[in-house]
Amino acid sequence: MFASKKEIVDAFESAESNMIEKEEILSNDIKKGDFIQELNGWYGEIIDNMKGNTRVANIHGYFTEAGSIYVWDIATICKDGKLYCIKLTNKQKKDRDRINTIMEWT
Repeated sequence: MFASKKEIVDAFESAESNMIEKEEILSNDIKKGDFIQELNGWYGEIIDNMKGNTRVANIHGYFTEAGSIYVWDIATICKDGKLYCIKLTNKQKKDRDRINTIMEWT
């Protein structure tokens, strides 16, 4: 079963109280069960162990739903009681910029 929003928020708050500085983590090192906070403020839980630009997550937003998200939309990862920020590869940065350009046209 997936974690509730309260469990995820509590994990973030606990990690923040012990945090000195956020470390960086590669997107490929995010694993199933890690908690995330997206740039829009929504919390979620990673539910796959894939690698690359997209991950599947159970997101607690206006509704709770599972779906694909881009790794560059993740603001913070809570893993093993520590907070991390995403370190994108050069290829992921290029892909992000290209997709953002396409989205601006629509």
